[in-house]
Amino acid sequence: MARANKVTYLLGTRFHKMAYVEFGNPAAPAVVCVHGLTRNGRDFDTLAEALEDKFHVICPDLPGRGKSDWLPEGLSYQPPSYVVALSHLLAALNKPVAWVGTSLGGICGMMIGAAQNTPITRLVLNDVGPTIPAAALLRIRDYMLGAPERFASLAALEAHLRQVHAPFGPLSDAQWAHLARMSARQVLDQTGQGAFAMHYDPKIVEPMRATVPVDVDLWPLWSMLNMPRLVIRGAQSDLLLEDTFARMSKEGAEGYVVPEAGHAPALMDYDSMARIKAFLLGG
Repeated sequence: MARANKVTYLLGTRFHKMAYVEFGNPAAPAVVCVHGLTRNGRDFDTLAEALEDKFHVICPDLPGRGKSDWLPEGLSYQPPSYVVALSHLLAALNKPVAWVGTSLGGICGMMIGAAQNTPITRLVLNDVGPTIPAAALLRIRDYMLGAPERFASLAALEAHLRQVHAPFGPLSDAQWAHLARMSARQVLDQTGQGAFAMHYDPKIVEPMRATVPVDVDLWPLWSMLNMPRLVIRGAQSDLLLEDTFARMSKEGAEGYVVPEAGHAPALMDYDSMARIKAFLLGG
């Protein structure tokens, strides 16, 4: 059962609230699950329910997403800001944690995991690695810029998610409905009628709008990671390419490929969840 909570963090000259949900016994070993660019912590509900018998699972909404505060400046929506917020969460937890990060959440995990005296003891990277191709970043930017501002119904929002997030893999109708419900916020349309919008601040795209995407090289950061690592790749991913995945495996990471998925696997299927749980338990 998800329990709502929040942590306060200082960014610049202002304090903000970052929301999270937690599952399991707070005295159990901790697992922090961090979502991708346009998603929120409730993406991990299914995985958290599979882990909560053994772990204390914490799933934050990054700044500007879900129930977390929006930031006043769009250009603040970049990994260093997220790391500040997440570091306050880690300080509040005050115990070692394992980390499961999807895409952007994995980048944040690598940044925190590379720091001296990091609390991260095990790291799961879901479809992200030390090379991020410009073509994948361009695709993500384009679907964000092309997303409708309003949806007349929750069904229309769900249809949009099914289209842009088809690479999540073959989800059930109930799983898509859950993602839609957790991805929506209620708003008014231009006529004052009730409508729905995505749960995130539209300004999160501004850092990508302001630059021309280029290949991102995080190999120096990767080389600083010393904890056990599990790298998950969607078999058709355009963001974690096969040669990057192969090099990560050669350099000591365990690897797991999710069939029928691209960027990024939803981690809602039994096999993926079982593989993650075994890794977190030290298997």
